[in-house]
Amino acid sequence: MKTVLVTGGGGAIGAAICRRFSKDAKVLVADRNREAAERVAREVNGKALVFDISKYEDAKKAMGAEAVDILVNNAGWDRFQNFTDTKPEEWDALIDINLRGPLNMHHLVVPQMLQRGSGRVINISSDAARVGSSGEAVYSACKGGIIAFSKTLAREVARKGITVNVVCPGPTDTPILRGFLGEGDAGQKIYDALVRAIPMKRVGQPDDIPGIVAFLASDEAAFITGQVISVSGGLTMAG
Repeated sequence: MKTVLVTGGGGAIGAAICRRFSKDAKVLVADRNREAAERVAREVNGKALVFDISKYEDAKKAMGAEAVDILVNNAGWDRFQNFTDTKPEEWDALIDINLRGPLNMHHLVVPQMLQRGSGRVINISSDAARVGSSGEAVYSACKGGIIAFSKTLAREVARKGITVNVVCPGPTDTPILRGFLGEGDAGQKIYDALVRAIPMKRVGQPDDIPGIVAFLASDEAAFITGQVISVSGGLTMAG
């Protein structure tokens, strides 16, 4: 049985991914929120790993000797604000969670994949990185960095039997989106306008994401690497 590590496993999309893999893999639910990690771990009969991905040594200690066959870098966080209204010190948390954290995880996990001559890495980016999104400049920059990094790493490790691919969710019904929309009539109007703009006429649900992640982790996707796939209901159709 393969072992999959899902960062941000206690969140909405992360938990959905963990549930999908629990059918045929050992699931390591990584999250800095202990309660959330342990709750999902119990649900999927997996193991909770509690650490902050932005802290390299903490992540290394928490992972211990776990052998990871599939790494899903899903953890992410955003603060919605026009870039010119932000302060430099406010960028740090966004960069730590959305860029430095995934770099840490790759650096800790990919070497063991290289030793075994096999492995799958699926990075959860965002369509904000592909087409831009107002109020998400620094987040978009980090997620764009993940796309560029993934393509480069994919080239570096391809001959070692490791694939690296990226999944870009569009607007998805998560606490982050709800926080962006706001409460009351104003938030509902923004939500309704968003739905109208999506060809499938609904926002994404967390359960819309795990299917493509599981496919990219499977043997059927062994010849797919360095690719970026959107899950957006057709809102974005970037080449």
